[in-house]
Order: sequence, then structure tokens, then C-alpha cells
Amino acid sequence: MRRMRAWWAVRKAAAGRDAGMSTTEYAMGTIAAAAFAAVLYKVLTSGAVSKALESVIGKALDAPF
Repeated sequence: MRRMRAWWAVRKAAAGRDAGMSTTEYAMGTIAAAAFAAVLYKVLTSGAVSKALESVIGKALDAPF
């Protein structure tokens, strides 16, 4: 009987802890990740970055072995 009470005490204590993100925090994290992805997409598809990436890839493909 004592083991059962101890088991329930542990379960009750664990249930009372706040050990995770709430729905609002998940929503804010998702919005922040989407905004970061949009900014990153815009940067990577800009003319200057696109030309630099093409240059790097072109040099890598033309490298002598």
C-alpha cells in the first residue's frame, strides 16, 4: 500500500509541473520560423547572391582533377 501511495505522489507531482511549451509559444515559434524562412528565401533568390552561387558552382564544376 505504501508503494502505491508513493507511486501516486510521484504521478501527482509530475502532473503539476509545467514542462513544455503552451499553444501560444508554439504559434509564436512557428510564425518566427516562417518569417525567417521568407527572409532567407528572399536573400538567396536576390540577384547578387544568385550570381555568387552560380559563380561558386561554376568554378567547382570547372576544377581540374
